[in-house]
Amino acid sequence: MAKTILITGSNGLIGSEVALFFGRKGFKVHGLDNNQRAVFFGPAGDTRWNQDRLRQSLPGFSHHEADIRDRARIGELLAAIRPDLLVHTAAQPSHDLAARIPFDDFDTNAVGTLNLLEATRHFAPESAFIFTSTDKIYGAAVNQLPFMELESRWEINREHTYASGIREDMAIDQTMHSLFGVSKASADLLVQEYGRYFGMYTACFRCGCLTGPKHSGTQLHGFLAYLMKCIMTYTP
Repeated sequence: MAKTILITGSNGLIGSEVALFFGRKGFKVHGLDNNQRAVFFGPAGDTRWNQDRLRQSLPGFSHHEADIRDRARIGELLAAIRPDLLVHTAAQPSHDLAARIPFDDFDTNAVGTLNLLEATRHFAPESAFIFTSTDKIYGAAVNQLPFMELESRWEINREHTYASGIREDMAIDQTMHSLFGVSKASADLLVQEYGRYFGMYTACFRCGCLTGPKHSGTQLHGFLAYLMKCIMTYTP
C-alpha cells in the first residue's frame, strides 16, 4: 500500500517541488493550499498555475482548499488523511509585510503551525512532521560571527566552531528579529517541543534565501525571482 504525504503550501515554490518529488517516489500526495500568497502579495503572487501544474503532473494528486489558521478544518483533514509524512511549508513569508499585518503574520506562522502539530498529535501521531523554518530565527546574531572576505564571497572564519555550518546550538535570544523572524522562531520552537515533549517525529529545516522557476516572485517576497522577471520584461 502506498504511503501518504500531506504538504501544506503545496502551490508554492518548496511545497510544489516536495509534491513532485514524493509523488514520483510512489506516495499518495495530498496538497493543502488556499492561494493566500495572492492575498498577501496581489495578482503577481497568485499560485493557482502551480496547483494546475501539480494536477497535470501527478495522477491522483488531491488538492485541499484550506487555511492552516482554521483549527477545525485542519483537524478534519488530518483525521481523514492520517498521513505517514507531513511537510509544512505554508507561511506568511515576508519581513516587510509582517510589520504591516502582525496578527495575520503570527496567526499564520505560529498559530497555524500549532494547529497542525495538535492535529497530527491526535490523528497521525506516528507521522513524521517536517517544518520548513528559516535562518531568520537567528535574527541579527549571525552578524556577530567572525566573517572573512574572500575573492567572491564572505565565509565564517575557518577556525570558528560554525565554520562548516551554523548548528542548532546557535543562540536565538538577545538579538534583534523582524516580526517575521519572531513568528517563525515561535513555530520552530513549537515543532521542537512537540518532538521532545510528546515524542513525535519532528524536524526543522532552517532554510536560507530560496528561489527557482516555480516561484511566484513579488517585490515583497521572492525578490530574486522578481528581479529576474523584471530583467526579462525590461521592467525598471
